Amino acid sequence: MPIESSAAGAAAAPPASPRTAAAAPALALPVRLGHLLSLDDFEEAARRHLPRPVFAYISGAVERNQSLAANRDSYAQYEFVPRVLVDISRRSTAAPLLGRRYAAPFGIAPMGISALSAYRGDLVQAQAAAAGNVPMVMSGSSLIRMEEVARANPDAWFQAYLPGDEPNIVALIERVRAAGFRTLVITVDTPVSSNRENNVRAGFSTPLRPSLRLAWDGLSHPRWLFGTFLKTIALHGMPHFENNFAHRGAPILSQDVVRDLSERGHLDWQHFRTIRRMWPGQIVVKGILDARDARLAVDHGADGIIVSNHGGRQLDGAVAPLRVLPQVVAACPDVPVMIDSGIRRGSDVLKALALGAKFVFVGRPFNYAAAVAGEAGVRHAIALLQQEVSRNMAMLGVNSLSELDASYLRKAGA
Repeated sequence: MPIESSAAGAAAAPPASPRTAAAAPALALPVRLGHLLSLDDFEEAARRHLPRPVFAYISGAVERNQSLAANRDSYAQYEFVPRVLVDISRRSTAAPLLGRRYAAPFGIAPMGISALSAYRGDLVQAQAAAAGNVPMVMSGSSLIRMEEVARANPDAWFQAYLPGDEPNIVALIERVRAAGFRTLVITVDTPVSSNRENNVRAGFSTPLRPSLRLAWDGLSHPRWLFGTFLKTIALHGMPHFENNFAHRGAPILSQDVVRDLSERGHLDWQHFRTIRRMWPGQIVVKGILDARDARLAVDHGADGIIVSNHGGRQLDGAVAPLRVLPQVVAACPDVPVMIDSGIRRGSDVLKALALGAKFVFVGRPFNYAAAVAGEAGVRHAIALLQQEVSRNMAMLGVNSLSELDASYLRKAGA
């Protein structure tokens, strides 16, 4: 679904780089998925397509899912105040970020184990992002080697979960640099493993433990079983956690359900200083909710901040990022402040931008899109969200995203 540059359509994207343009032939969405009209539709399609444990891993959060629900609810607490009789025929969804100009003000957030829900999941997301000229952040908890993703999309970002000791941290960062990534995302909200009891109840663990229940969940979803899981094993062997360290990690299917993640409880800003000294590119810190921490990150050399509560997957009851976004923006006027968690519509994107975010990231819906339709699905999801952004800009009376500020919003019921 191309974005058209006309008074009736959405604004055109900025010219793609030759590398991106060459890698973006048209892909047809399967006819059976023509009913997918929004990101929410992909979630329902994925619910039918994926085995229950795999869908539960993507969709779920922790404990009572309080933060998961609050992330979505926070956007409903703002209403728009549009302007009228504004010539919006030349509006553009283009957005600058960290020296690049992207086609839209959103990107693909990191989601671990994407290659379990979609065949070559990290790769198809990276390729779709390159085709759509939006950023994609590869998760450190992925089943495809980072070097393959960097070759598929040299402009992708890499998100690192830091190992628990300095030699392994140094080795991992050196590997990320050698792979060719230029933007490094350090996730800082995982000092210990979270209480994902909902995953356990659904039969999901990392690595997956073989069982009759797991076998039945696979057999009862043959499109996923043959199109993703068995196809991956036949063509690429048993998937492993490839990027938590400089070396290969545990297999995804194992009797040993203890994933080889280091204890990170002792990590502090000194470790961040070490990374800043050795990393020549841009560093973005992800997982900040307190303006004081955001300021510390910038003072220690961060080039950008992602305000995030990990999609509700770490501390249940953690504040929704949108609610603290203005304070973080005020504390860090010298770097771009981004946000993720709970964004599903173009209206959500514009509300975050109006409150000061320079960019937003969306995770679960693009994972669902890859699961049900591969790269074509992710491209379709990107196009749908970009069209929503453009359409809502027109209704707000906005031609450029830089025009947005808090004057376009009111608290609901105020």
